[in-house]
Amino acid sequence: MVPAESEVVIEGFADPTYLEPEGPFGESHGYVALEDYNLIINVTAITRRRNAFLTSIISQVTPSESSVVKKLAYEPLFLAHLRDTLAVKGITRVTLHEPLTNLRKVVILQFVRGVPRTEVWRALHGVLTLHAFVGKFVIAVDDDIDPHNADAILWAMSYRCNPSMDTHIVPYRELGHGPRTTNQPGLDSALLIDATMKAAMPPLALPKREYMENAKVLWEKLGLPPLKPETPWFGYSLGDWTDEWDKNALDATRGKWMDRSESYRQRRRRGIIPNTPSRAAEKTED
Repeated sequence: MVPAESEVVIEGFADPTYLEPEGPFGESHGYVALEDYNLIINVTAITRRRNAFLTSIISQVTPSESSVVKKLAYEPLFLAHLRDTLAVKGITRVTLHEPLTNLRKVVILQFVRGVPRTEVWRALHGVLTLHAFVGKFVIAVDDDIDPHNADAILWAMSYRCNPSMDTHIVPYRELGHGPRTTNQPGLDSALLIDATMKAAMPPLALPKREYMENAKVLWEKLGLPPLKPETPWFGYSLGDWTDEWDKNALDATRGKWMDRSESYRQRRRRGIIPNTPSRAAEKTED
């Protein structure tokens, strides 16, 4: 008796007390799984449909066919777990890092800007509650950070995260999928990182989008090699910017950068340490 929709049926006997060596084999985590003992089956019959379909996938050092399939399923699964089951507010995306790490070790959570830190930390911890082996480094970022761009993630970690305040180590995690160096898997841990903005920040130090897009048009008209813009590729506000500075920047693009010289001379001060923010010095005087 077999399922009627079966394409191939393999019958045999397995003795759970009788093992034999298997491997070594290359593994999807990027290391070789060394020889170890595993269960075997003594095949007694193989039957199949006429012109049977035998489906399979290639699983190797990621990215591979198997990791692509799992990524398509895991990412919405984790997003639904955080957003719908745990009711975390402000989360928009979950990305599992694929190359070499095989989805399980590095998880990036993307949030709308300004979400309460309580929600960020609920999500960081919540990731660890869905799957015992997923989440060794869990990183929260803002919606302007491309979760598929490792450089952008490191940029957020470098300038939006204070390690003494914005990280937390969770001990006693299962080691999970990875190379074995001893006979016993042992224990692992997870590092949670809040790399979101904690306050308004200065704008990105690139020209505004309209200037960069115009430059791209000129580039293509000249027949130069195709461009592949990666975020961030144009400047945008992160909250700490004034209308006056915006006007000054516009004047500079029109060649009028010298027009501010007289206003700067009038704002000269004595007894101020270099690099003191002008707003702080002038506010104190007011």
